[in-house]
Amino acid sequence: MKIKNFIALLGVLFISSNLNAQRGTIRIAYIDMEYILENVPEYQEASSQLDKKVNKWKSEIETKLSAIDELKVQLDNERPLLTKELIEERDEEIQFERSQILEYQQKRFGPGGDLSVQRRQLVEPVQDQVFNAVQEISAARKYDLVFDKSSELMMLYTADRLDISDQVLRSITRASKRTQLNSKKDEKQFDIDEAKTVDQDRATQERQKAIEEKKSEREAVLEQRAKDRAAEKEERQKAFEERRQKLLEERQRRKDSIAAVRAEKSNKTSSTNSEKTSSSDAKVSAEEARKRKKDSIIATRKRKRDSILAARKEKVTPNEENGNN
Repeated sequence: MKIKNFIALLGVLFISSNLNAQRGTIRIAYIDMEYILENVPEYQEASSQLDKKVNKWKSEIETKLSAIDELKVQLDNERPLLTKELIEERDEEIQFERSQILEYQQKRFGPGGDLSVQRRQLVEPVQDQVFNAVQEISAARKYDLVFDKSSELMMLYTADRLDISDQVLRSITRASKRTQLNSKKDEKQFDIDEAKTVDQDRATQERQKAIEEKKSEREAVLEQRAKDRAAEKEERQKAFEERRQKLLEERQRRKDSIAAVRAEKSNKTSSTNSEKTSSSDAKVSAEEARKRKKDSIIATRKRKRDSILAARKEKVTPNEENGNN
């Protein structure tokens, strides 16, 4: 294929040399289709959606292949326990499932499959826009030949001044933006912007790029400053937490010390109260003993007195009886 393209390129160059000999000059340019596609937002969005579909299809195929591998492993493990007929039946089932997956894979990724069709449907609108833009630019700038650098056509050397990819991309973007204009002012500004030459546009892009680079540098500096401030704040917070922890520990030690003193004082008070209670109980016991002794003495004296009175009474009574006689 490359040899054929090289031969075609030689034929084109031969024709162009003849035209150059006849007309005296020939204008040649080229485009980079891959570069243009990468910078068309609609194509990138559609391509991203297609990539999601492709990943989904691949995941489905891998899942089905894993299921078949599990069936094969299960059959190998159970083979000694199965009859010949069951083994053949299971083998046929596995082969059938594998053939179904291969058909599905061919349907999605094979020649003329869903991926090929959808990718062609995705590229064709942009290719049409590129073709129209190339026709317009070639007619305006009187180009005789325009090549596609990203195609299989072999290009041994390309000068940057011959690259009209930015002009094609600008033409496509211009057509897309013009459909989005809402006012006369926007149309006027759009026409002013479109009146710029490609060189002016490139200079503007370079200035914009320089601005973006400076902006990125400023953002990097600000980001670094924010990181430094965050680190400093973290250090201050850490030091504050350490001081706070020390204060809490010191306060806790004081509380523990005060609690210990109070507990010791409470123990002493309890001991004193206990001693007082013991002394009071001893006094009460002594008083009770003295009272019991006193009561015993009083009771003894009372018995003696009663005995004496009884004896006296017995003595008086016989004398009275004698007198009466």
